[in-house]
Amino acid sequence: MAQALAWMAADPDARLLAGGQTLMPMLAMRLVRPSKLIDIARIPGLDRLEIAADRVELGATLRQVAVERSAALAEAVPLLAKAIRFVGHPPTRRRGTVGGSLANADPAAELALVAVTLGAELLLHDGSAVAAVDFFLAPMTTALPEGAMLTGLRIARQSAPRRGTGFREVAMRAGDYALASAACEVTLDAAGRCASLRLGIGGATPVPTLLPLAALLGTSLTEAKPAIAAALAPLEMMSDGNAGAAYRRRAAQALAEQVLADALAEAMRCN
Repeated sequence: MAQALAWMAADPDARLLAGGQTLMPMLAMRLVRPSKLIDIARIPGLDRLEIAADRVELGATLRQVAVERSAALAEAVPLLAKAIRFVGHPPTRRRGTVGGSLANADPAAELALVAVTLGAELLLHDGSAVAAVDFFLAPMTTALPEGAMLTGLRIARQSAPRRGTGFREVAMRAGDYALASAACEVTLDAAGRCASLRLGIGGATPVPTLLPLAALLGTSLTEAKPAIAAALAPLEMMSDGNAGAAYRRRAAQALAEQVLADALAEAMRCN
């Protein structure tokens, strides 16, 4: 790691390479022209997967397929297990890494949406951490300081017995970039009322966005549609050749309602 950081400090035009599933196509299309590539895939410890009682840590070079295949991780962070199946295709998940997806900051990236929704932290080489909600600044733009290296992702474990999660997205084809996506985690109290709720929108907005839904705490969540619509109303929606802003707003609303229903149904099945 020290050698990689030294090379980065000596050449601001160098780029880090891990899985290369985004960077290599960008190089082929001449969208980026770095002076050199610094391969960090074999730096010891960056591919770690640690599951503790209170948290989960994923190393930056951990392959996405390792996330997909870990039963222990699926139990600890079920929302991540649901979302990872939407990331690209099986061949790209075999090479793609957790940190590469986060550092690229594509608005449609499923891992970025999960990180924001769950209030995760992104870990840097100097031991500091940046909250996911503050990390993504704009499409392909992050708060990663110049010369810094992303080393991992930390997610706090939710210990509530009545917990449910949901993840959905809409795309032109399976495996394509999401035109809109939604992720949700909800916990219920003993009376079946909402104890906590985190619902995020991706794909449609320039960065993954956590919806402000505090008004739904303590309710049965049966009348959540107006609250979701009010939370989405001030958000900027992207528009491009694949879908306009109006379509993405409608899709975001529908997906948000669906993932909340999925999460609520799952939580109610828990004893």
